[in-house]
Amino acid sequence: MRVGLISDIHGNKVALDAVLEDMPSVDTLVCAGDVVGYNPWHADCVEAVRERSIPTVMGNHDRAVAGGDDFSFNSQAGAGVRHARETLGQSQIEWLRTLPDERLVCDERVKLVHGHPEDPNRYTFPEDFAPGLLGEEDVLVLGHTHLQHSAVFEEGIVVNPGSVGQPRDGDPRAAYAVLDLAEMSVEEYRTQYDIDRVVDAVSEAGLPTEIGRRLRRGR
Repeated sequence: MRVGLISDIHGNKVALDAVLEDMPSVDTLVCAGDVVGYNPWHADCVEAVRERSIPTVMGNHDRAVAGGDDFSFNSQAGAGVRHARETLGQSQIEWLRTLPDERLVCDERVKLVHGHPEDPNRYTFPEDFAPGLLGEEDVLVLGHTHLQHSAVFEEGIVVNPGSVGQPRDGDPRAAYAVLDLAEMSVEEYRTQYDIDRVVDAVSEAGLPTEIGRRLRRGR
């Protein structure tokens, strides 16, 4: 089975469309959270995930928009959360509210979390990847740091597919990954998208202009 891995879409419909178009053939898609936040297309991204029935976990921005967390945000993140609350429909907010902190998929071989298996708000950086993060699952998929990285151990795989909508590793291209459960391997991918269109949309939505500018830097 080939599994498309996405995370941290953050309301960036242009990047999400590019990833879905670029992705090679897979049997299923999964998402490690933060569908909304920062960029202005929160509703479009929620509907894209819902319409495809993509198994998803709750990210910290998803939780904040749904009203269930007092996570401390900087001004850019806070503006994105407020914008999402103002533009999402009630059914979309309810969908965010129902997302779990973790879930097992692919015959329970793959666990999805957002930040860390023990704490959804905790950052798990590439240097933290270790076999001890794995439980009974073969593969742990996480997000939150926006840093694309994977590590293969005898015990299994730990992978962050990177951020679709706001990469922070210095590469502005949208990030995703493809997991092959038969081969127990991961391929990391990047794809170009129209960043200028997003920058303009951020400004038109009245969001902090730095949200758009940082997309060009991949930071």
